[in-house]
Amino acid sequence: MRTGILARSAAISAAALLVLTACGGGGDDEGGTGGGGDAASGEKQVNVYGSDGNMGNALGERLSGEGALAGMKGTLPLTELSGDFRDRLLEVTPDLVDYNYAGETYDAIVITALAAQMAGTNDANVFKAFVNGVTVGGDKCEDFASCLEIVNGGGNPDYDGQSGPLSFTDAGEPAQASIGIQQFGPDNRIDDSATRYVLPGDEANATTDEGPAPAPAGTTSPEPLIIGTLLPETGNLAFLGPPEIAGAQLAVNDINAAGGVLGQQVQLIQRDSGDTTTDIATQSVDALLQAGANAIIGAASSGVSLTVIDTITGAGVAQFSPANTSDQFTTYNDNGLYFRTAPPDVLQAEALADLIIEDGNNTVGILALNDPYGTGLAENVANNLQSAGLAEGDIQSIIYDPQAANFDSEVQQMVDFNPDAIVVIGFDESSRIIEGLNSNGIGPQR
Repeated sequence: MRTGILARSAAISAAALLVLTACGGGGDDEGGTGGGGDAASGEKQVNVYGSDGNMGNALGERLSGEGALAGMKGTLPLTELSGDFRDRLLEVTPDLVDYNYAGETYDAIVITALAAQMAGTNDANVFKAFVNGVTVGGDKCEDFASCLEIVNGGGNPDYDGQSGPLSFTDAGEPAQASIGIQQFGPDNRIDDSATRYVLPGDEANATTDEGPAPAPAGTTSPEPLIIGTLLPETGNLAFLGPPEIAGAQLAVNDINAAGGVLGQQVQLIQRDSGDTTTDIATQSVDALLQAGANAIIGAASSGVSLTVIDTITGAGVAQFSPANTSDQFTTYNDNGLYFRTAPPDVLQAEALADLIIEDGNNTVGILALNDPYGTGLAENVANNLQSAGLAEGDIQSIIYDPQAANFDSEVQQMVDFNPDAIVVIGFDESSRIIEGLNSNGIGPQR
């Protein structure tokens, strides 16, 4: 059985030494029952896990029962954001509840701005060749102002931003990524004191191509760089909108405070992405293209991005997602114009599977919504669990329709399977699934 990234991450920080116990049971449970059993009562304790689509305080707000999520763990692309960065996000949006993907959104805009500055043009078909190189080689820098100094000095910046060590691959995505492991407390909110971080992936897989020679220092443009956002203000990922939108605004504020791009202040145009059940994203993309956007930041949902990527990249505009994780984008025919600061599911799946194994679970049920994100992450988690030593029959994956009237059938299949652990990969409908698990005695609530 492999050691796993969770064990290997012990040297990253003292936080990695924490042993989190989900729902009263785990790999180190005092009763020695393995798989989350309760030795005192004889009742089997099922450990429940989530992923980035539902690991946020917004999930707890939809569940009213005391301790409805207590001990539920999960993974999500997450960096240990500095207090200063959080404070500056709160200056933009004072009522922020979560910070999910705020750093990734901020970094997507900074990288775009640096690439345009180095290319000497706002034309995405030109500056796309500089994007990956901004994240590797050269001189380290951690904000737009210091990176701009390197560019103006004729050097190549190696930007490590708010979302961690970026180091893009040739496909325009992180070779290594910071994944947060979080846990809900008895108040149905994320217990920040229990959060820890791991770094799946390998920086050695990053590109070695630092890009073309940059434009001469001092190059200017008669037109401003126009960045549009396609982020969720409505729909089943609306809870991700506020931190992403705050990250976008803060990035543009910082870039413009440092002098802007090519002698012009960057313009930001914000539009709603909606979700896959609406036509909002298509309408928003049309509006952004008509407004002259050079790059579009978003969407958050992989499914939404798949509906608009051809329109965006076909128009010669860059698309840069802070939250897409579907593996489909790694090899998508995007004319070299699609990038993401969020890691592909192969990296999150490794962290999630290692967490499940670390907790001593021997049988695992997976409930995943039927979209590119849900099915892709479910498959990758299952593959990683098998690589860790579980047999194919120890894992049962159930793919559900997120628009279904109820999830009684799927919950009953989990009851019948009677696993040690259940993974819920979904969005806001996860609250109804967890209510069903709780009512059947196999959820986090006890």
